[in-house]
Amino acid sequence: MLTDLGLDELWEYRSSYARPDDFDSFWDSTLAEARAIDLDVEAVPVDTPLKTLDVYDVSFAGFGGDRIHAWLRTPQGQSGLPAVVQYHGYGGNRGSAVENLTWASAGFAHLQVEVREQRGGGGFLTRGIADRSTYFYRRVFTDAVRAVDAVRALGSADVAVIGNSQGGGIALAVAGLVSDLAAVHSQAPFLCDFRRALNVCGNPPYTELTKYIADNRRSDVFPTLSYFDGVGFAARATAPAWFSVGLMDDIVPPSTVFGAYHAYAGPREMAVWEHSAHEAGGSDDLDIALDAFRTRLLELS
Repeated sequence: MLTDLGLDELWEYRSSYARPDDFDSFWDSTLAEARAIDLDVEAVPVDTPLKTLDVYDVSFAGFGGDRIHAWLRTPQGQSGLPAVVQYHGYGGNRGSAVENLTWASAGFAHLQVEVREQRGGGGFLTRGIADRSTYFYRRVFTDAVRAVDAVRALGSADVAVIGNSQGGGIALAVAGLVSDLAAVHSQAPFLCDFRRALNVCGNPPYTELTKYIADNRRSDVFPTLSYFDGVGFAARATAPAWFSVGLMDDIVPPSTVFGAYHAYAGPREMAVWEHSAHEAGGSDDLDIALDAFRTRLLELS
């Protein structure tokens, strides 16, 4: 069943989100503070049974100098390739060295970043929410930008960012914070249009926020969230972007995806999967992104 507005209404929907006046200066200063710390990229070769790909265990200094980890997979013996930086879903992790081989097999350098502290956990939506400077996603989004810096330091000039759900929301944030990305693929992006999401979604993870508001008798979380809303980042983004949405998604309301899509400042396309849920087209949508990225990055490099 549909979980939100009908398709005609979704195309007309516009978010009521209002970006704070100091949104840009807050993020400019946050990234400047992070970049004042040496990136200190390390890439250690990993012995795997894979015959066509090389794998490296990468780490670099993220927010506050904390070590952030990622897998880098590349076609065997190749370097300086266009890169795809991928962020994972809520409570997930980077998996094993021999998982998720699609992008490297397609000819890209593929950096799969692990979101700090999230292996199998929850409760991150409210962590540090009392103040924008302490909010959990300030660190996460900064780490994500530093991941782009890291893959460039390893030799990739052209970089795209991708993700599903939380990963899609992180990719949107990076698109708004890094001005010269080559492309963006955001499947069912989480962390967008918070007020709308909390009004219409009754499932986790958004219910972490509604429960926090109810338990603490406070609704003053929105000033903090306004600095981390994907709609705000979308309005700053200029790289070509491919969005996708499943109209039966009961985790990320489709209207919140459209809210970010309509605010996106760069060239954009939306794949609507009427009978998909949170997978937002899944492998069929991945085919669209692979074809687009092949034309955009590989053929032009």
